[in-house]
Amino acid sequence: MKSQDILEKRGYSVVKHNDLIQKSRYDLSAQEQRIILYLVSKIKPEDNDLHSYEFEIKEFCEVCGIDYDNGANYKYIKQTLKGLRDKSIWITLENGKETTLAWIDKVTMDKRSGVVEIKIDDMMKPYLLQLKEKFTKYSLYFTLALKSKYSIRLYEILKSYQKLEQCEFEIDHLKTMIDAETHKLFANFKAKVLDIAVREINDCSDILVSYELEKQGRKFNKIKFTLKPKFIEPIEESIRTWKNIEKILNKP
Repeated sequence: MKSQDILEKRGYSVVKHNDLIQKSRYDLSAQEQRIILYLVSKIKPEDNDLHSYEFEIKEFCEVCGIDYDNGANYKYIKQTLKGLRDKSIWITLENGKETTLAWIDKVTMDKRSGVVEIKIDDMMKPYLLQLKEKFTKYSLYFTLALKSKYSIRLYEILKSYQKLEQCEFEIDHLKTMIDAETHKLFANFKAKVLDIAVREINDCSDILVSYELEKQGRKFNKIKFTLKPKFIEPIEESIRTWKNIEKILNKP
């Protein structure tokens, strides 16, 4: 791929219904999340159906800043897609009931050409196609340099609330949303999940995030995030972010 092609694909938009972001819970690694976001970025605004989307493994690696090794990457992507095919997502419906959805319906891989063909499950249609309201749109570019799986998930959640400039969660609920329930102790959650995610988002995305904690008795039980758009004056902040992202994606 030429450099211009890579830049163009990195700039594709990810568009999801807010319910898929705010009312879902799932367990995906950072790489699995990148594959889903990469697929979603290939959906066009005029699409009325979820087609089979093709991409070369080499293309995916170059766009995402992954060192490309033909045999190793084929095997790794194959394993990751198998994991994605077997995983489901819980989502809360408007009537309050919860249901499961599948991310992927079918995967076909050609080892000779290195081409992958993926069909997103049709149950995802209401959350990905022809969205006119209650949706969030962001550039794939701002997720590619986020290393932690928690950073990617938290970025997407906070991005969906950006217009409100603030959002508040019960800490236990936030842990469930970003799949961090194993971090039982708050100090552990703060150090290994929250602070790392906020730092990565501030360094490598288009929003600036800060947070305040609220106690109930002796225990922290709520967290309030304040969100600001980054790509406004001063321009120095924008330049710093672009340099951070490019340094990670284009590492030697």
